[in-house]
Amino acid sequence: MKVFGLTGGIASGKGVVAQMLEKLGAAVIDADKIGHEILSPGKPAWQELVECFGESILKPDRTIDRKRLADIVFADADARGKLNSITHPRIVEEIKARMVVLQLSGCPIAIIEAALIGESGGTMGLDGIIVVYASPETQVGRLMKRDGVSEEEALDRIKAQMPASEKKKLADYLIDNSGSIEETRTQVETLWRKLRGGL
Repeated sequence: MKVFGLTGGIASGKGVVAQMLEKLGAAVIDADKIGHEILSPGKPAWQELVECFGESILKPDRTIDRKRLADIVFADADARGKLNSITHPRIVEEIKARMVVLQLSGCPIAIIEAALIGESGGTMGLDGIIVVYASPETQVGRLMKRDGVSEEEALDRIKAQMPASEKKKLADYLIDNSGSIEETRTQVETLWRKLRGGL
């Protein structure tokens, strides 16, 4: 089984690219979805976050208020480090478990969609890294629309991540998602042919 990492900055559109690859036949493991699952009320990561950040990060139904938590961690590098130290090891553990299942099922190509490939250091023995990027203006616009944040907040969140120029250096394959959905789809279809090339 070939395993590729799919990453990109916030609001770069890596989720859109992941969906396209899935439709073409890739098995996609979404690290963000796993992150949601491990933060379910009562789970060990949920417990640690509440102990670390206090009850103010909880909604009335005891689920994590992700917007409140994001406001805290994007404004404070130490808080971001604490969040990552609680969640990352558990996410990596679950990704590895899912990869074993895919391997045993005879899956030819798996994609791990994760924002922090690169920032987190290891590449988990990947066969290649796909980096999705968009112009800063596009990212800011998407973030403001998607998360209902101000331009200043959007810029702060983008600056809190590895710069796109650094992220691109990690790439074996690049997808420019600044244009239309059709332009992105054309690039993804070309990429898929390359990924399948060695099979």
